Amino acid sequence: MKRIKIIAAMLMGLAVSACGSADTEFASRNAPLEAPAQVAPVLLNVQTVTVSVPRSLRVSEANRYYPDGDIVWREDPRGDRHAQVQKIVQDAMVKGVTGLDNGVPVELYVEVTRFHALTEKARYTTGGVHDLEFKVTLRDPATGQALTEPRLIEADFRAFGGKQAIAAEQRGETQKVRITERLASAIRAELSNPGSHQTASLGVMGLFNKSGI
Repeated sequence: MKRIKIIAAMLMGLAVSACGSADTEFASRNAPLEAPAQVAPVLLNVQTVTVSVPRSLRVSEANRYYPDGDIVWREDPRGDRHAQVQKIVQDAMVKGVTGLDNGVPVELYVEVTRFHALTEKARYTTGGVHDLEFKVTLRDPATGQALTEPRLIEADFRAFGGKQAIAAEQRGETQKVRITERLASAIRAELSNPGSHQTASLGVMGLFNKSGI
């Protein structure tokens, strides 16, 4: 418990250092309302990355502009969409945390809550939005105990359509490539930028309350 409190206290510095800026590219929930204006940033050493895609997430194969479902993915052959999405997000998270290896040791747990790319109909006509959401939790590598509350991150961004989509594919910018880059950028901003709103979203306030720190 002493180890947990020490690590949580260090993460507290990371969380509260982020509240000075309200502008953010990636939306995140439950940031502290008030915090000291200046706290030294905390570096993280992300030792492992685990991504889960719950089987409860609904898959849609309907070729409509905006089908009803939690998972919409078409660039891989038909098959286990949960497994396909898990690999995409796992690769993106590993890419995003590469270089975060000098600081507080943590394990990164990611749970996908929504992965909505474009259907064929939307891809080659109107375009739309890649609707991407996932929850982030940091754990102590030694004990497995959560150091932060689960944090919902929204990484939506514009999806190409029509001629723009075709031109992007010719450059190698497939949906998978663009989504991977977006997710990698989102997790890196969340964990490594002490001047952004994202680092405040690590959600350690609830941990302090439960631990009595």
